[in-house]
Amino acid sequence: MFDELNSPFSRRDILKFAAASLTLLVSRAAGAAIVKGQTSVLAVRVWPAPDYTRITLEHDQPLNFNYQQLKGPARLMVDLEGVEFNSVLANLPGKISQADPYIGLIRAGRNKPGVVRLVIELKGDVKPQVFTLKPVGEYGYRLVLDLYPAEPIDPLMALLEKQPLKEQPRPLENSGISRLVTIVLDPGHGGEDPGAIGRGGSHEKNVTLSIVHRLRKLIDAEQNMRSVLTRDGDYFIPLGSRVQKARRVQADLFVSVHADAFIKPTARGSSVFVLSENGASSSAARWMAKRENAADLIGGVNFAVKDPYLARTLLDLSQTATINDSMKLGKAVLSELGNINQLHRGRVEQAGFAVLKAPDIPSILVETAFISNPEEEKRLNDEAYQNEMAVAMLRGIKLYFSRNPPLAKSKLA
Repeated sequence: MFDELNSPFSRRDILKFAAASLTLLVSRAAGAAIVKGQTSVLAVRVWPAPDYTRITLEHDQPLNFNYQQLKGPARLMVDLEGVEFNSVLANLPGKISQADPYIGLIRAGRNKPGVVRLVIELKGDVKPQVFTLKPVGEYGYRLVLDLYPAEPIDPLMALLEKQPLKEQPRPLENSGISRLVTIVLDPGHGGEDPGAIGRGGSHEKNVTLSIVHRLRKLIDAEQNMRSVLTRDGDYFIPLGSRVQKARRVQADLFVSVHADAFIKPTARGSSVFVLSENGASSSAARWMAKRENAADLIGGVNFAVKDPYLARTLLDLSQTATINDSMKLGKAVLSELGNINQLHRGRVEQAGFAVLKAPDIPSILVETAFISNPEEEKRLNDEAYQNEMAVAMLRGIKLYFSRNPPLAKSKLA
């Protein structure tokens, strides 16, 4: 517990020991205030994923830190200044899974008085991004360590390795699909960003992933369709990266799945949204877009890395044509959703959703139901309803293609 194990305990040592012990028994907020002048790490979360692994250290006040990447063996060393070494940091090594694609192990301990050092042993050639986030939502200050592979994963090559092209697709009867089409499914939120939380404790990020997994199975069972997920587990993907992935795999459609929330628990029903060129179609749509676009703030994005998709403005006629196609897709899906659930509004709505900004891919955002409504929250957690929702979305997609057959595929990504 103390820096100088061979010296007699001083009064200050004893007080520090008592304070650290008391921290385990009190709330995070109260515990953070016990040792004045020092920063307390309140929580550590590790989010392994195929694209990158994220380590988040949440703390009670701003901290100074420095880091360096070393070789032989490959490791990342992070020094945290003015931080108390508490039980949260002591338990950090146990949070690393052997299956983590980028981290071998983590060691944490006092390097010198007032400095805690983290040593992260890396698997292979890793390119780290280290940045801080200010308090937002339920979170305090955060230090984020994102560990990316030095050679980014190509989603198109990963798709081809996982799902080889089906030979000579046959036109499906009444579907209008005469070639293999790729549909990107986007489970909203994830990782640091739970999305909306129902009164029963349901997290939107879990509900959306479950529904998308069911929809993926249905799509992949169709002869002329294949699906790609923006995330396949509980981790956060920035909004712009979701758009970028859809473009890299040359997607024909992009479907983002969410579970709505509102300040009043009586709000209910399913909705479909598309991108807008000229502002939101209603105040509710504007509010919804603002909430969904805040995912990057809550999930945590390194804004020092510029994202051309989030910065994109609607510049040309190709974007207008894409929005028109998105509206057709939205209407087809909305009509099918109306067969299994009440519709929140009887029309497709429009607003400035960042995740729908692919300039050349028809894109929709589906709000499956209101997770803030206790009755609908129960339905969202029901396997039968999740299956019905997936089937309805697939029917809407097939209805869209029957009316708008896909054109020949361009050779350009």
